[in-house]
Amino acid sequence: MIVFQNVSLVYPNGVHALSNVELSVARGEFLFLVGSTGQGKSTLLKCIYKEVAPTSGAVAIDGKPLSQLPSGQVPMLRRKVGVVFQDFKLLHQKTVWENVAYALQVTGASSRDVVRRVPRMLELVGIAHKSKMFPHELSGGEQQRTAIARSLVNNPLILLCDEPTGNLDPETSGEITALLSRINAKGTTVVVATHNQAVVDRMRRRVVRLINGRITHDEEQGRYHVGLG
Repeated sequence: MIVFQNVSLVYPNGVHALSNVELSVARGEFLFLVGSTGQGKSTLLKCIYKEVAPTSGAVAIDGKPLSQLPSGQVPMLRRKVGVVFQDFKLLHQKTVWENVAYALQVTGASSRDVVRRVPRMLELVGIAHKSKMFPHELSGGEQQRTAIARSLVNNPLILLCDEPTGNLDPETSGEITALLSRINAKGTTVVVATHNQAVVDRMRRRVVRLINGRITHDEEQGRYHVGLG
């Protein structure tokens, strides 16, 4: 599903964000990316949804090299790849329902399709009863659930989460991670970059550690401190 072949990325300021990354993520897999701040986790995710391009090497999604993808087809790629951010990135002037609907509307979905799919997504993430509320009226966990619903409403093959529990308390973090696990169980490939040791250790899924832009350890059913003794 996701393949990195000898990928390196150097930013214009000279920072070596990724170095010779080799990584394969199977369809339907759940993977944690761990490592301290500045080790390359976010950059690796950005390569998957083509926010940045490698300096060398190749990234492929569903067997298609991203380097060969014309710029006009990038929006189509991003319909296959949902992204959830730590700071939610919700539209504060829109309600929960409108935030999720907007992700469909920008793709040209019909009004009938929007009306059919939005409630389904809100029900899936457990906030259908909050549909008329605005982001500032929600808790952090509810805002993150809204962001997840928005990312899922186009039925992506892949869901990328960059520190999805970073601003949440432990109980809410557990709820969000359980939601991601349920989404994964329905067949969506899930990749989560996180500092949340408790969540990683509890779930015991595949863990990939990045240090200085290099993959140093890759362990099935791993723990947060994999590779650190």
